[in-house]
Amino acid sequence: MIFRTIIFNILFLLIFANIISAEEENILRIIQNTEDKFRLINDYEVKMSISVSIPAFRMPKKKYHVFFKQPNKIKIKSKGFGVLPRTGMFTSPKGNFDNLTNIEINHHAENLEENSIMLVGNLIVDSLSIDMPNDYAKLTFKPTVDVVVDTSMWVITGVTTKIDTIKIMEIHNKYGLVNNKYFLPIESKVEYFVKDARFTKWIKKDIGVLMGNKQNVKGDMVKGNITVSYKDYKVNQGISDLLFNK
Repeated sequence: MIFRTIIFNILFLLIFANIISAEEENILRIIQNTEDKFRLINDYEVKMSISVSIPAFRMPKKKYHVFFKQPNKIKIKSKGFGVLPRTGMFTSPKGNFDNLTNIEINHHAENLEENSIMLVGNLIVDSLSIDMPNDYAKLTFKPTVDVVVDTSMWVITGVTTKIDTIKIMEIHNKYGLVNNKYFLPIESKVEYFVKDARFTKWIKKDIGVLMGNKQNVKGDMVKGNITVSYKDYKVNQGISDLLFNK
């Protein structure tokens, strides 16, 4: 009887280990497929417009002409003062996933579109531009991130950052087919639900950068929206490296 119990326990552990291994392989496959799709585009240029809707803060719609070349070269041209915020929009999928730990598949995610899957991970706090008062505050500040991947296009369609169950930031990306070959974003909507003072400071700084350091976002921002529109893509035209050195 004891021998049979031991055998049963060993078999259970082996099956459980195989399930975990298969899950990890599936996660790596999802991330790699998304990364491979991103790497199909060697370079592109696109016209972007950004509008911001935030309490006690007004700004006109900003327009940008953006040039990108793998792996991480970016050139931004704009009329007037202002630069794009560091939102990770030009970072590769793998680069963004590298900011997460303990990534799992959420098998119980609700309201997902067809062919979509959700990955969940803990956000590495050091990846954010947030000043922590001490090490204890850093240890107790544990945001999580939900990432939705459309497996029919292998693109990231949604990102939600939360603390416990409270949403802090939510991103929704819409994609279009460019040159009958490449899926690229045509619109990104970023919504902030700011209830944490540390995130408020970080987001205000990012939006201040968007319009230039002379701009200040005053008051306690509770909710805000940023909409990014993309048009007139030119993909894999062979952008010269010299452009990025100017």
